[in-house]
Parts: sequence; C-alpha cells; structure tokens
Amino acid sequence: MIDSIWVPSSVHVTTGMLVLVTTLLATVVTAVLAVRRRPLGAGAHAVLIAAQVALMAQAVIGIKLLDQGLGPLQLFVHYLGGLGPLLFFFVWYWLPSRLRDARWTPLIVTGSAFLFALMAFGIGQSYVAGQGA
Repeated sequence: MIDSIWVPSSVHVTTGMLVLVTTLLATVVTAVLAVRRRPLGAGAHAVLIAAQVALMAQAVIGIKLLDQGLGPLQLFVHYLGGLGPLLFFFVWYWLPSRLRDARWTPLIVTGSAFLFALMAFGIGQSYVAGQGA
C-alpha cells in the first residue's frame, strides 16, 4: 500500500521548514524559562513534543523519498541529517533527572537540535540546488 503512494519532494521541504520552526520555538521557550529560572511546564513539554513529532515526520518522509529513488548518492548524509536532531532529545531523556532538570540543559538540547536541523536543511537545499543545475 505505502509503496504505491508517491510523495513529492516539496513535502520534504515543507516538513523541513516545520522542523526549523518547531525546534526554534522549543529553543526560544526553553531559553525564556532558563533565564527566568522556571521549570518546564505543560506548555513547554507540548512544544518539545511538537518538535520531536515534526522531526519524526521529516525522517519518515525522507526515508520514503529515498525509497522512491531520490537522493541515493548521499544516503548516509541523509540518515545522519534526518535523525541527528532527534538524537539530542533521546540523549536528554536518558540523562539522570538531576541533569535533565538542570536550568540550562533543555536549552542546550533544543538549541543543538535546532542548529543541527538548520545545518541539515541548508545542506539539503544546496544538494537539491546542485541537482537542478
């Protein structure tokens, strides 16, 4: 069933932008809370979950595009770029609670995820631009 579905690459670009927006929002929210010395509340956790869901959707769409034969020349880079930002969240959940709840840890995690996603998006855009030339 899923093999018969054709996903246009524009969907990947759109979800990539969604990833950038949600990870940036998570970074801003955790920065504000860190500066104000406040713990993560339900709203902050909702933003973190939204960022992770966007990252997972982007990875699934990317895998489907690779399955369709798009971008196979840089396969490892695609997997690394797609799953790298999500790794920061995985590591954060594995930390002991005293480190996970530390004031600056959520900001470091979300900021790292945003920067990695921004880098991957930039590399992806340059790759696509190079394919069209």
